[in-house]
Amino acid sequence: MATTRTAHTVWNGNLKEGSGTVSFDSSGMADQPVSWPARTEEPGGRTSPEELIAAAQSSCYCMAFSNHLDAAGTPPTRLTARAEVTFQPGTGITGVGLVVEGEVPGMDQAAFSAAAEEAKAKCPVSQALAGTTVTVTAKLV
Repeated sequence: MATTRTAHTVWNGNLKEGSGTVSFDSSGMADQPVSWPARTEEPGGRTSPEELIAAAQSSCYCMAFSNHLDAAGTPPTRLTARAEVTFQPGTGITGVGLVVEGEVPGMDQAAFSAAAEEAKAKCPVSQALAGTTVTVTAKLV
């Protein structure tokens, strides 16, 4: 069964001086302030579309990787993924870097790295970002 999740943003003012609030309708998470300076300079306690994409990418990737490892008979004890989304004003999102560390009993580094790449291809958020280069650096701990 398909699911739909929703969020909305209310923006006030122009791009460079304005600001907005992102509301997470489906989960009820706390509203988050967003602004152009938070996107292109220092966050200053505000979020950005790129940070939200990084959160989506890291969480979806952990789910996809966990499922992939489990289906192969090597369920992970723990996975930690950090996503770095790079934004270039005037160009857009230029890349996503994933760094994943995992505890997987019975798996060596080469197999872990190969499985990490395979999981990237199966991750729905990675698929949604198909027009952007997504890289993975994997470290078995």
